[in-house]
Amino acid sequence: MEQRAVAPVMNRTAGFLIVALSGACFGALGLFGRLAYAAGADVSTLLFLRFTLAGSVLGAAMVALRQPLPRGRLLVSLILLGAVGYVSEAGVYFAALQHAPAGLVALLLYSFPALVALLQVFVFREKLGRIKWVAVVLALGGTGLTADLSQGGVTPLGVTLGLLSALLYAVYVVTSARVAGRAGPLVSSTVILMSAGLTFGLATLVKGPSFPTTTLGWAAVVGLSLISTVAAVFLFFLGMARIGPVNTSLVSNMEPLTAVVLSALFLGERLSLRQGLGGVLILTAAVLLARSDVPGQSLRPEGADTIA
Repeated sequence: MEQRAVAPVMNRTAGFLIVALSGACFGALGLFGRLAYAAGADVSTLLFLRFTLAGSVLGAAMVALRQPLPRGRLLVSLILLGAVGYVSEAGVYFAALQHAPAGLVALLLYSFPALVALLQVFVFREKLGRIKWVAVVLALGGTGLTADLSQGGVTPLGVTLGLLSALLYAVYVVTSARVAGRAGPLVSSTVILMSAGLTFGLATLVKGPSFPTTTLGWAAVVGLSLISTVAAVFLFFLGMARIGPVNTSLVSNMEPLTAVVLSALFLGERLSLRQGLGGVLILTAAVLLARSDVPGQSLRPEGADTIA
């Protein structure tokens, strides 16, 4: 009996760690994107390279593991997630990087946990416990503090695009939680990324490509594809299958913390005391969330009835 009780706890703990690692990988998006832009790439070309390379790597893994493609409605749903959902969010996010510092854009994106929670409550009629609401408030407060609008290079357009990316990502998280689980993380990631890559490929053909012109620029593309896409997306789905969409959205707050630190170290963006305090609040929210899901409490993982 004791071993049976320990197994679910270990599974959920692993889920939180997996999502935290995914968030850290996503946190390098801004750094890689800025380096690629500086080397001459534009948004559509960069995202075409990112998603196509990442999808090809995962596709090769599917072939090696003999994983079949899904069929019918499930396949169509995954294609739409990539070609519409992921394309919209990623395109807006990377456009925002051209009008605001990378750390700030990542932090604006992380207003999405509250939007995910609201979608879960008001659209899907799920209930959140008191501790999880506290975690949502702390995460939003931390994000607000960390997004220091006094930084140079911030424009109203950049802020608007960053917030729009948060809204699009919230819809994507909730929708993918109800689709991707049925196909599995590897298959879901592959179909979604390849669909996004093909969509950006068409856009690149229409307007003409703008490839990086330096070795550092191409290295940034590879890092963007393998670290911030292959590893990040696969770990995201793997963790979400264990802890649900709201938990995933909050624990993955590792992304803005990583983005702020990397931007300060490599892009010269200022890391203020206010941002440090905001980061502490975000981490506190993640810890509260993890503690709220221990066995014996009434809270259950969101989406547990829909994720395989």
